[in-house]
Amino acid sequence: MENKHRREFIKKSILGIPGIALIPEAIRFADQTGSADTVLPVRKLGKTGMSTPLISMGTSGATSPKFVRAAYDAGIRLFFSATYYGEGNNEKLVGEGLKGLPRESFIIGTAIPPDDLDKRTGKFTKKFNTDGFIKNAEASLKRFGLSHVDFLLLPYAGKREMVMDEGVLKALTMLKKQGKTRFTGIATHNDVEEALKAAADAGIYDVAMPAYNYKTLNREAMHEALRYATRDGMGIVAMKTTSGVVSAKSGQPLNTSAAMKWVLQNENISSIVSAMSNIEEMQNNLAMIRNLKMSEQELKDLRAGLDPGNSLYCHQCKKCTGQCSLDLDIPTLMRSYMYAYGYNNLRQARYALDTVDLPPEPCSDCSKCTVECTAGFDVRSKILDIVRLKAVPHDFLPA
Repeated sequence: MENKHRREFIKKSILGIPGIALIPEAIRFADQTGSADTVLPVRKLGKTGMSTPLISMGTSGATSPKFVRAAYDAGIRLFFSATYYGEGNNEKLVGEGLKGLPRESFIIGTAIPPDDLDKRTGKFTKKFNTDGFIKNAEASLKRFGLSHVDFLLLPYAGKREMVMDEGVLKALTMLKKQGKTRFTGIATHNDVEEALKAAADAGIYDVAMPAYNYKTLNREAMHEALRYATRDGMGIVAMKTTSGVVSAKSGQPLNTSAAMKWVLQNENISSIVSAMSNIEEMQNNLAMIRNLKMSEQELKDLRAGLDPGNSLYCHQCKKCTGQCSLDLDIPTLMRSYMYAYGYNNLRQARYALDTVDLPPEPCSDCSKCTVECTAGFDVRSKILDIVRLKAVPHDFLPA
């Protein structure tokens, strides 16, 4: 009996979630050969009225339309891109992969970053350009080859005043009325709790894509924000669920299936978005969602991943802000490092890097770094490492 209680204590300390989610239904899709049915568990996506498989495809790692089609054939129905993935080329790739399929048989979302947003403060530096945002959305539709997307997301959402900005709400409302998007939403990995509650209060957002994983700080506050959003009918699609995926010590993959299972234990999560880049990853993800029960080994693997020295994941807590003598945007630089080494996505790492104002040789004049990272990162060494990517021409980066 004592051992049983101890196992339950360990499970609760790792899971730390408000309740175990139920999977009330499943949906059938043709598999890649078209000769059999694949049963995938689904959940309702908030007030959208949709049911979507528990796994969705983040397309940033997709390198060919054939891979996108393979994901569709395997049962994945929700695809997320962004205008900044491959400078817009990713939207073209996704559109080509789904071309010719019945429009009602797949769900597409994309993220369009607003102009003049200071990502460090989460505030606009100028008045939001409503007309410019709408034009960017129309350009996105043209790249997809579609008359509309299902979800149009406002990325980098954080501060309440940004999420509830009058110009932002006007642009999103207009795009919805014009039939260019069915639903609107936010994507957030900074000030996540504030962004979720602001989106719920705004009343026009249908979905949210927050960063959420087993390393989430202030877990209770996060869970309360998720409950707050879902009470108002928002559907939640979690991102950054595998928190870096590669061990900083060994360079080997962590137990990504365990990490994703942890997220799906939360009944407020409708689906998770995974940046799949090959068939093996996709097959592992599809196998994972069919059995969400966590084994003792998976819980052990998660505990190992909680070791601060074994992580590439930056919590974006911003505690480092103001500590650097050069006033560098450390959270974005750490996110760039994670994209490069954790997700092996050099293009996304370079995109993040290009948004940061850097001196010619950052950190080179500092014999000792004054930044104390809550995750225990050696900030200076990581910055010196990742800024080398600036010297690589865009054409040399993997597509």
